[in-house]
Amino acid sequence: MLGGEELLQTLQKYCVEKGVSDIHTSPEKTEVRLEIRLHGMLDALKPISHATYTDLMRRVKFLSKLKLNITNIPQDGQYTFDIQEKTAEGGERRRTINVRIATLPSRFGETTTLRLLDPKRGMIPLEKLGFPKEIHEKLAELIHLPNGLMLVTGPTGSGKTTTLYSLLQTIIGTQRNIITLEDPIEYEISGIVQSEIDPDHDFTFATGLRSILRHDPNVILVGEIRDLETAQTAIDAALTGHMVLATLHTNSAIEAIPRLLSMGVSPFTFAPSLRGILAQRLVRTLAEAYKAKDTPYDPTNPDTYSGRCVIPELFMIGPALRNMILTQEPASTLLEQATKEGYKTMRQWGEGLVQERITTREELERVTM
Repeated sequence: MLGGEELLQTLQKYCVEKGVSDIHTSPEKTEVRLEIRLHGMLDALKPISHATYTDLMRRVKFLSKLKLNITNIPQDGQYTFDIQEKTAEGGERRRTINVRIATLPSRFGETTTLRLLDPKRGMIPLEKLGFPKEIHEKLAELIHLPNGLMLVTGPTGSGKTTTLYSLLQTIIGTQRNIITLEDPIEYEISGIVQSEIDPDHDFTFATGLRSILRHDPNVILVGEIRDLETAQTAIDAALTGHMVLATLHTNSAIEAIPRLLSMGVSPFTFAPSLRGILAQRLVRTLAEAYKAKDTPYDPTNPDTYSGRCVIPELFMIGPALRNMILTQEPASTLLEQATKEGYKTMRQWGEGLVQERITTREELERVTM
C-alpha cells in the first residue's frame, strides 16, 4: 500500500495527465471517499483507508504549511509541484502546477479539496477557446475599446476566468497598463499587475478597486462584482476612461442587467458605461470515435467524452438597448430587442454543436436547463 507521499505524487501525476481540476477527499465511517473532477463532472476513485488518509493529509498539510494538529476548524493553504513535459522540438521543459488546499471539519474527519491550477489548462489563447467566429471577433473588438464595462457571467466552473485571462493576453504589450484584482490569483501572467484581495486586512474588491484607480490603469479586471459599492465603482471607472472587465453570477447574459439594477446602481451611469455581456457554460465534447453520424454512444460513460468546449451568448449593447436600460425595461423586453439585433442564446448556439456532433443532447440539457 502506498504511503502518503507516494499516494500524493501518484494522484498528482494522474490528474495532470488526465486534465483533472480538483481532488476531493471525504472521510466516512469505515473508509475515505476519493473523487476527482474531470471535464466538470465528479468521478469516484477507489476509496482509501483512514490510516492512509491520515498519512496523506500529513503530507498535504506539511507542503501547504497548514497546522498538522488542527482538525476542528477550516484551513486554507497552497503549494506547488513541478512536472517534466516534452516540447514540440523533442526536448523537455518543467511546468509548475499550483495546488490550492481547503479543509473542512466533518463527521468522520477533515474533508479536503485540492484544486490543481495548471497553466496549460488555464492559459489558453482566445482563438483556441472554441468560440464561434462571430463571437470571437466581437470579443476581440470589445477588449480593444478604450473604455467601458464588459461583464462575463456564469456559475462557478463555467470558464469565466479562463476567458478573461485569454482576453487580457491579447492586449499585453499594446502600451496599456493592465491591473487585476482577484480572489484568488489563479495563474500568473507576465506583463500585467495582479493583486489579490485580503478581506482580513480590509482589502476587498471595493477598496482594492479604489486603490487601483490611483495607479493610472488603462484596463482593470475585477474578479467578481459582489456588492453595490464594487458595482458602482466599476461603472464609474468605465465612464472615466478605463476599460473594466468583471464577472458576475447570473444564469444568462441579459439577467446581469436587472441584477445590477436591483443592487442599486444608477441606470444613468450604468447604461452609458456598458459595452457587452458574455455568458457561458462548458460542455463535454464527444471523443473522436463517436463523432461520426449515427455512431451510438453512452452519455453516462465518461469515456464517451474527450474534453470540453464553451457554449456562449454575447449581449452587445447598442443605442436601443441602452435607452431600455435607462428606462429600466424588464429582461423580456431587452431579450426581444436583442433578438431583433441578432442575439442568440446559449441554447441556440448549443444546438449547432449538437448537430455537428461536437457535444451531445444530454450535455446541452445538463448545462442549459
